[in-house]
Amino acid sequence: MSRRKQQGKFSNSSATSGSPRGRNGRSPAGGKGGGGANDAYLYGFHAVLAALANPARLAERLVLTRNAETELARQGARLPADLPVRLEIMENEDIAALLPAGAVHQGIALRASPLPDLDVVEACEGTNRVVVLDQVTDPHNFGAILRSAAVFGAGALITTERNSPSLGGVLAKAASGALELVRVARITNLVRAIEELKELGFEVVGLDGEGEASLPDLKLSPRVALVLGAEGAGLRRLTREHCDLLARLPAAGGMKSLNVSNAAAVALYELFRRNL
Repeated sequence: MSRRKQQGKFSNSSATSGSPRGRNGRSPAGGKGGGGANDAYLYGFHAVLAALANPARLAERLVLTRNAETELARQGARLPADLPVRLEIMENEDIAALLPAGAVHQGIALRASPLPDLDVVEACEGTNRVVVLDQVTDPHNFGAILRSAAVFGAGALITTERNSPSLGGVLAKAASGALELVRVARITNLVRAIEELKELGFEVVGLDGEGEASLPDLKLSPRVALVLGAEGAGLRRLTREHCDLLARLPAAGGMKSLNVSNAAAVALYELFRRNL
């Protein structure tokens, strides 16, 4: 197994301190984490409660059905007593009209400010595990990856501004609250971001079915950035070339590939268990 040559030296502000123009030269995103008018709301119990608890969010409108209020109380998950916005009681169909067709909103929705616009250094502060997504466009997969990252201790996720989903309601629902827990940096150039990660001391491992070694067999540095590619296409050529090494997941039988979100969960658990 050969390791790819690292470039750059080792060289991270909280999730609430995005700057007007990030260190990677991005211009202000403003509503970059949002989408169209019907993507302005977060919905579902976990996504809404997590957003209300996130000091980086500014709540603008909170709507709830009586049934949802009862169900929250039954689950022991009451809304905060000091809500930052007036609670509006609405009918189920009125909430549905605010959201994308088919949204499973559980009778609750929140319109809130976008998350702060972070650069790579800000997102990676205080964490030794980072997920990098190379054009993962499906919001359900993206959200599931965020959830696994939160469970297994990856504190940051790096993705591209283009060819990645909106950080809106669909993704937040799939993430089940993890969108508020894992710092997300949306950057313009993935290769440049990978080089920044190396400068921060991360060993950059691309997950690839044709990888040089099995992930459990690798001896890795304390700081690891795990790179995952899009469904079907996998890692792009330039992304592969800038990883320190490529690794595969062990598999038995004739089927050797997993859905990207499942692969992320397995790989993140493998990295997590090393510190148990």
